This record gives sequence, structure tokens and C-alpha cells, in this order.
Amino acid sequence: MASTEKLKEKNEIVKKITDAIKDSQAVILVSYQGLTVSELSQLRIELRESDSKLKVFKNTLVKRALDDLNINLDDFLEGPNAIVFGPNLLEPIKVISKFAKEHENLEIRVGIISGEVADIDVIKEYASIPSMEGLLTMFARGLMEHVSNLAIGLNLYAEKLEEK
Repeated sequence: MASTEKLKEKNEIVKKITDAIKDSQAVILVSYQGLTVSELSQLRIELRESDSKLKVFKNTLVKRALDDLNINLDDFLEGPNAIVFGPNLLEPIKVISKFAKEHENLEIRVGIISGEVADIDVIKEYASIPSMEGLLTMFARGLMEHVSNLAIGLNLYAEKLEEK
């Protein structure tokens, strides 16, 4: 029988996982079997740049945390898994998707995006969205086009008035 100290320790870990899921906009479950230690370290560094974290927990503890949140991912909690916790929505998804393309041993299994379970297709859609910088650039270009058209129109109108 488990000692009360071990049980308390496990409950603290479950609470830590539950809090991390609640505080994250994006939670991604990945299978990392076959990655080298240096590749896993590189992934952690890349995720850290976007304020995200990669953690490895026992599947049974993750299941208990997910049960507390009424989320069912039992089909995916087999084998060695890691969880990516991201406070931002797009950045961790983009980092993990890019890394998975470069390293075939990393498999994205499932995600929780804004509290909702998201399959691999939804995660790929989010990964294809341009970055915030890219979106702002596209927005600025759109605004500049209208300003440019207005300037051209006003110039043509001014030239027409000068002819009279």
C-alpha cells in the first residue's frame, strides 16, 4: 500500500498538472519516443523562447488531472508522452509543428486548445496561421493600399480641377 507521503506527493503533481492545463491556452500531447536527449533539449530551448514548457509526467497522473477537468484523452495516454504547456495560443503550436516536420520521431498526438480537445487536423490548421508579426504586416499592407488609392484619387481630382 502506498505511504501517505507518496500519496501526498502524487496529489501535488496532479494538482500541478491540473493548474498548468488551466493556465495554458495551448496544451499539446506529443510522443517523443526515438528522439535523442540533445534533440529533446533543443525542443525545450525552442519552446522556452515562446514562454512554453515541455514536461514529462506519468500517464496515470496525467489521466487523473484530466479526469479532474472532465477531459477524456484516455486513447492517447499510452507509451512515452510529453506535454507542451503554452500560455499563448499559436507560438507553442508553431514551434512543435515545425520541430515535428524536422524530426520524424516527434509525433503530435492531440491537443487542448482554449479548454477544448483538438485533434491533429485542428492543430495543423492553427500551425498554418501566420505569426502575429505576419498578420500585422498583412493588415498594414491592406491599410496602405487604401491610403494609396485615396492619394491617387485625390491627385487625379486635383489635376482635373487645374485643367478647368
